[in-house]
Amino acid sequence: MSLRGRGEAEAPVKSSARSAAEHFLPILTEKEMFSNLIWMFVLFCSSVADENSIRDADIFPSSPEIERGSSLELSCVLRKSYMPQRNASHIIWKLNDEFIAPENYNIVNETVSNITIYNFTYSTAYVECFMKYLDTELPLVHTEVKSGFRPDMPENISCIYFYDVNLTCTWNAGRETSFTTNYTLYRKLMTSPDTVRSCQNTTELCSFLYPDNDYSNDFCFQVEAKNVLGASLTECVPISLQKIEKFAPPEILSVKRIPGIKQLLTVTWKMPEKIIPVKHIICQVQYRNLYSNFTEFVNVSLNSKKNIGSCNLTGLWDSTDYSVAIRCVNNESAFWSGWSGEKSESTEEKAPSGKVDLWRVIESSRSSRNRSVHLMWKPLKSFPPSGKILGYKIRYFPEKKAAHKRTNNSTEQKITLFLNEEAHIISVTAYNSAGESPEAILRIPSPDEKSSQMIEKVVTSTTNEEVVVQWITSEPETTKYVVEWYEELEMDPFGRSWQYMSNSTKWKNNKKNFKPFVCYNILVYPLYGNNVAAPSYIQIYAQEKKPSEGPVADTGILGKNEVTIKWNEISKAKRNGFITNYTIFYKPEDGTELNETVNSDVLQYRLKPLQANTQYTVQIMASNKAGGTIGEPKTFKTLKLDKEDVFFIAIPVEISILCLIGLWITCVLKKHAFKKVCWPDIPNPEESLAVEWPLSSSVNNSFLKRMSSQTKTVDFEDINVLEYCFPEESREGSLLINYENHFSDCTDSNTKDITNRDEKILHNEENKAAKSFPSSMPYIITDQFTRSQMHSALIPVKEVQPIEVVANDLCGSQQNPIKNEGNNDEEVLKLEDFSEKTLFNPYLKNSVKTREFLVSESLPEHSTEERKSQSSVLSPIQPNVPGQSYITVDMFRLVKGQ
Repeated sequence: MSLRGRGEAEAPVKSSARSAAEHFLPILTEKEMFSNLIWMFVLFCSSVADENSIRDADIFPSSPEIERGSSLELSCVLRKSYMPQRNASHIIWKLNDEFIAPENYNIVNETVSNITIYNFTYSTAYVECFMKYLDTELPLVHTEVKSGFRPDMPENISCIYFYDVNLTCTWNAGRETSFTTNYTLYRKLMTSPDTVRSCQNTTELCSFLYPDNDYSNDFCFQVEAKNVLGASLTECVPISLQKIEKFAPPEILSVKRIPGIKQLLTVTWKMPEKIIPVKHIICQVQYRNLYSNFTEFVNVSLNSKKNIGSCNLTGLWDSTDYSVAIRCVNNESAFWSGWSGEKSESTEEKAPSGKVDLWRVIESSRSSRNRSVHLMWKPLKSFPPSGKILGYKIRYFPEKKAAHKRTNNSTEQKITLFLNEEAHIISVTAYNSAGESPEAILRIPSPDEKSSQMIEKVVTSTTNEEVVVQWITSEPETTKYVVEWYEELEMDPFGRSWQYMSNSTKWKNNKKNFKPFVCYNILVYPLYGNNVAAPSYIQIYAQEKKPSEGPVADTGILGKNEVTIKWNEISKAKRNGFITNYTIFYKPEDGTELNETVNSDVLQYRLKPLQANTQYTVQIMASNKAGGTIGEPKTFKTLKLDKEDVFFIAIPVEISILCLIGLWITCVLKKHAFKKVCWPDIPNPEESLAVEWPLSSSVNNSFLKRMSSQTKTVDFEDINVLEYCFPEESREGSLLINYENHFSDCTDSNTKDITNRDEKILHNEENKAAKSFPSSMPYIITDQFTRSQMHSALIPVKEVQPIEVVANDLCGSQQNPIKNEGNNDEEVLKLEDFSEKTLFNPYLKNSVKTREFLVSESLPEHSTEERKSQSSVLSPIQPNVPGQSYITVDMFRLVKGQ
């Protein structure tokens, strides 16, 4: 078909006039607009009419069906009532909404437009004709075109004849025609061609049902196929009904064994009733061994007149179940009947010929008098089997007491025995209706027996399909072994598997017998006679994956720069493989992650060096061959100080505390001595006897009272006090006197031989001396050195004599500064000016420039010489100066002789 696209783009036009009017929007004059509106109204009214109403055009043929690849011719005929101003030249055609090229058009007259489409290959297509009006396509009429093929000649006619039931034939129709094809099966009697029977169907099968399927050997069969494009007829094919006969399956009446005759079964069956008479029949007996699933066949010939058939099946296995089925066929036919239903039977039994596969698990017990021995066994898979096992007999007795044999029966393949501390012999046999099997014997040792270790090493490996265990033995003569395996978490002793091995130290087993990701214990036991030696043990995973969970970290001892990380092993059910190592990941806050890897037997690790006073996050990953899993994170914070820091801080603190405690104890015990050294007694001038104080002053007479209580005196030698004699007019002025311009009017007052006086004279003299000084007399405070020198000059005597102080003997003569010629450390005292007025204190009338201490004559000679060097130059009185020395009368307090 040749199609050409239009030059202008035109939108598809809907079948309704309303849709056409919406696209009809040219620019027209008023008259044209009015006429167009009338025309659109007419089109709209015609579009809403029923399809069965009068149409504006017709298409011929209305529903064409053509042969695929041929030419299609259609005609569009306008009715006379259709627009007088329009004709067939305005008709356009579309195929499946695509414009057909104008060169395919043929205008017959004003009302008829033909179109020819060459090489039509569509299976189904829609062809429409339109009226072109003012650049708009108005739909007129459309039709559906179908294409297909003529039917091929049927081939391979095949028939099956069910006697007095039906005759069914099938054939091969060839390619698909795309049209409905009707088939007619003709059955002709060859001796009388006019005798024809037929059946029709739209499929490739047709049957003659009873009573239209009468029997004859002279039929031929013919098939005709027909559709709208044409028909085809096969030749008549002769087919003998005997050769196509198929009857129903026979029925098995019985399958029996004959008592006393082993390895034989008798089969009896019944033939179906509807069979072509007076013909020979062949039946095929199929018998199948249920243990080996091995099938054999036996053919048996029968006469169709016999309704019952039978045969004997020989050469069978003892005590074996067999399943039997039968089918039959006409001797000339090509079609066997269906198989009959199966029936099973077992041959005669004989006693089991093989020993059971026996094993034991000895459960340890605190009491050796009552041990639990778990026996388990499985019948050997002998071929052929001996028969149906009815049960098992367990016999056991102490090794040294065979007469004490006991027997237990069991229908299961396990039993638990409670034995005492003696060694026992145990045997197990299987029995059926024909007898017992040979005994399988094991020796159960006593708890005190120690079996030798014969296997030196066991190794395991896995391949894609198998688990392999190999071992090395120290006893080459040992040739029998038992390999035992079970899940590590299996607590039931009867849940174990085992296998006997002979003449090999290598054991293989299929991986399918092991659960993935589960740990198995494998034990290899050497056998010597009925004894079992000590096993060798190993573990294996047939398949591994990374652990289901990771270890949970915990912190142990925290330090300043280190921490101990601890964790527990993952539970065995979640390891999924052998743990090869642990990896500790730790990361400081806002820092870089670090890690440490340790072996699988390490469950704690000390991390160092760490940053002090820093928060860390730690996680532990457990790894096996398949990968690793990280546990939950754990946070911890290092300490600011560790034990060493605290130790080095605590020791000085403790030492300091001990020193303070010792010092405090010493102060408590020596408080009087420390008080004299650190806080010496400072005499109160108000308590002095050298002057009488004004009444306004509160005078403390405690000193006088103490002095009056003295009973002893001290003997002084040559105690001289050199004082400045101040004139009357200078008492109101400054006391600052330069020793270079003034001379003291002092008289050396020497008191000699003042021993052997009464204590009362001392008190009288002290009172007089106190009264002789004015109350405003200044005084001089001697320094510590002076006091110490004075105290060192005091000589204790048995009787204390009073000291006379003669104030009236003071002279007004001027004295030059005294220089101690025997001492190189001469001190020159200079008087300084005072910024404030100081009243003259008659208590110390004269300034002391040189002091000499009189030493008792009883002192050694060097003390006398030392006395001469005790003189020093004193500075003038300076009020309000810290450490200012002054002299009071109690400086010469009489000290009791020691």
